[in-house]
Amino acid sequence: MNAQMPTSPVSAWQARLFAFAIDELVRQHRASFQPLWSAESWAKLLIWLALNCGCSGEREALEEFAAALGSLQTTRLRQLFFSRELEELGLRLLADPAEAEALALAEDPQAPLDRQRLRQVLEREGLLPLLADPEHWLAAEDGVTRLPWRVLRHDPST
Repeated sequence: MNAQMPTSPVSAWQARLFAFAIDELVRQHRASFQPLWSAESWAKLLIWLALNCGCSGEREALEEFAAALGSLQTTRLRQLFFSRELEELGLRLLADPAEAEALALAEDPQAPLDRQRLRQVLEREGLLPLLADPEHWLAAEDGVTRLPWRVLRHDPST
């Protein structure tokens, strides 16, 4: 039997309730952690969750909290944190800065995304300044538009 699977109907309901509650918590608070769409915002969310669960905030305690989440839960939460469902536009954004590119997924692969509309959505969501210029965007026939990250150049003298 899989160690991740609940062993009773009660455990199954508890697991579903926990998943729903944590998902809603992440959705409702992810915009609070600036700068959006960054590894820093992700770290701030994890620290906020840890502190609100009674973690001391010391480095060792925070590391224990992160380990206790486990890789599956952490991956699921990270995917949720860096995605946006824009149902009114029939669009889903996946923009994890740890990935090579962000993705815009059309709900209807037969309806291509209008670049101007996509640009407006990305600006509204705070992603546009983080992405390469639109001429580098790659639209595929399956409704996926690949959006490379902007290469940020750091001046070592600053």
